[in-house]
Amino acid sequence: MGRRPEPQIRQRLLDVCTDYALEHGLPDRLGPLATATGASKRMLIYHFGTRDGLLRDVLERARQRQVEGFTDLLRVRPEEPYPATLSHAWSTMTGPHGQPYLRMFGRLHDTAGEPLWPGFRRIATTDWLAPLEEGMRTLGRPELATVVLAVIRGLLMDLDATGDADRTNQAFEDFLNTICLG
Repeated sequence: MGRRPEPQIRQRLLDVCTDYALEHGLPDRLGPLATATGASKRMLIYHFGTRDGLLRDVLERARQRQVEGFTDLLRVRPEEPYPATLSHAWSTMTGPHGQPYLRMFGRLHDTAGEPLWPGFRRIATTDWLAPLEEGMRTLGRPELATVVLAVIRGLLMDLDATGDADRTNQAFEDFLNTICLG
């Protein structure tokens, strides 16, 4: 009779692999993840089935962390105007806390990520609409949630492509000033 799966070991391995991938990026081989966890490649395969299965689980766990954290950043705070909330969210998303997520998921936004996570581009777009719509409702403009999301996504792509934080930060602040005037 073979070993029975131990979910707590699998979860610990997944958390360590996710931490590693957020810090270093998704590896092409299992070796770096095995080293990070202190487990063998064989043990990783035992718990996750395949290398791609492990990488999908790592991406899903990282995405879960990102959605929880970024959704909290975008939530309405009664004590501050929503443009200020968006400004703080932008600073965190593009700062040291958000950079690992942007690096990891930036690769999945093009079609090369489809085999590893089919449908990711759609999910990564629509999951931010609800908190943005709620926030924009405080300004009487919930219909602008899609516009706000498009500006955020576009500026994140610009930042990723150029590394020009000063320009993209200024563009986001200019955008916030524009929606405040409208």
